[in-house]
Amino acid sequence: MIRGALHDLIERLPDEELPIAKRFLEYLAINPAYRAALSAPPDDEPVTETDAAAIRQSQEEVRSASITPHADILREFGMR
Repeated sequence: MIRGALHDLIERLPDEELPIAKRFLEYLAINPAYRAALSAPPDDEPVTETDAAAIRQSQEEVRSASITPHADILREFGMR
């Protein structure tokens, strides 16, 4: 019954409001954990020099293609 009422409301929306309605319905339909992450406050912790060094190292590993494939990591932990 409620789905029918929602369909009726959608049919009554002006065309210019449809993109907004679509985005809102997509938001409601996603995983609750993902929704919580989307609405979480931004991380306000300062980036330490150790953090910055780790970020630079990971970026370099990606650039040089010296990263471990995801399948290998899963295999290493017995998950595949």
